[in-house]
Amino acid sequence: MNDIRNDERNTTMTWQIDPAHSQIQFSARHMMVSKIRGAFTRFDGTIALDEARPERTQVAITIDAASIDTRLEARDTHLRSADFLDAERYPTIEFVGRRIERTGDDRARMVGDLTIRGVTKEVALDVVYAGQAKSPWGTTSAGFSARTTIQRKDWGLNWNQAIETGGFLVGDDIAIDIELELIEQADEVMEPALEPELMTA
Repeated sequence: MNDIRNDERNTTMTWQIDPAHSQIQFSARHMMVSKIRGAFTRFDGTIALDEARPERTQVAITIDAASIDTRLEARDTHLRSADFLDAERYPTIEFVGRRIERTGDDRARMVGDLTIRGVTKEVALDVVYAGQAKSPWGTTSAGFSARTTIQRKDWGLNWNQAIETGGFLVGDDIAIDIELELIEQADEVMEPALEPELMTA
């Protein structure tokens, strides 16, 4: 990948995820008749956003696998176990965006690598850009929504149990819904080089 920071035409800005105003949620079928919803409560990441050339935008997000929360501790403990996320051996879930294809004025399709349990697969997310706003404290925020559906067995999350009425206890499809609020990061300030006469012992 080319280093866009060295491009004199660079229009890229670096943004940090604001976890207090962001959510990474998921849902799966339970017993074929209902949906169980959950979220990851600890995550961080940076996005190098190029509004002029969105195809050059770079994304890197890391999720704490043990932070899974479905509002039932016994279920969360099972989901952290080797039957599912195996969070002790694989403490993080990672997503790295590889390319973006604009599909509308404020919409895009992002393709990237999702790593769960040490297995990396390509996924595609439908992304909606909500724009930017300046806070009362002078910071600038940007908002994005993203959605995709994955097959959990592609990442080795195979555990299941058959039920008497047919089908299985846990659905294979996992719907993922993401709401991100990003805060623009200030440009790094480079310290000036010392004059030769000042570089004395």
